[in-house]
Amino acid sequence: MADITTLILNDHTWFRQQFARLDVLQSRTPPPIEALGKVWGPLAARLDVHALAEEQIFYPQLLRKGENPEAETLDAIGDHNDIRDGVHAAAGHLIGTPEWWQAVGQARLANDEHMGEEEREGLSDFRQHAPIGLRESLGRQFAAYLGAHPRTTGLDTSDKDPQAYVEGVEAGFDPGAAPTDGSLGIGSLRGRPGR
Repeated sequence: MADITTLILNDHTWFRQQFARLDVLQSRTPPPIEALGKVWGPLAARLDVHALAEEQIFYPQLLRKGENPEAETLDAIGDHNDIRDGVHAAAGHLIGTPEWWQAVGQARLANDEHMGEEEREGLSDFRQHAPIGLRESLGRQFAAYLGAHPRTTGLDTSDKDPQAYVEGVEAGFDPGAAPTDGSLGIGSLRGRPGR
């Protein structure tokens, strides 16, 4: 079984391929609307589901095991919001219209930036600091999540506050031991057992 970092990279490759397919279709005169929909529908859904899978499975563990996890995670959740915003904006326009292409371009740009940063930072960091057994276990969870959700039906694909996400995940590491100073202990994980 592939580890989670490999599965995330595989999705990144697929995303790039699908956006390239849209480029080819856009070059046709006129662009074939039905074909655009057949590419964009699964791509839009997978962008949303991929982000949710990372937020539920990968980033909580990166916050535990990473070298600079808070900054990487804050940035990634913000990127996910930008990707979602583009996907959701595209859903409000007719496929093939200039407004639709603009929204698709917004999602693509945000996704390209996110993938590059994630590949250089979060994925590399996790491979260096998380044991292979954990990466493979998370890979099984990630694959199961993607397999169970080929579409976004029933999933909450709304934007998340990056700081609240990190605080919530970090607070959940030690549910019975909330800091007595009223904070959520942001940045204090480095000295905890298991780091």
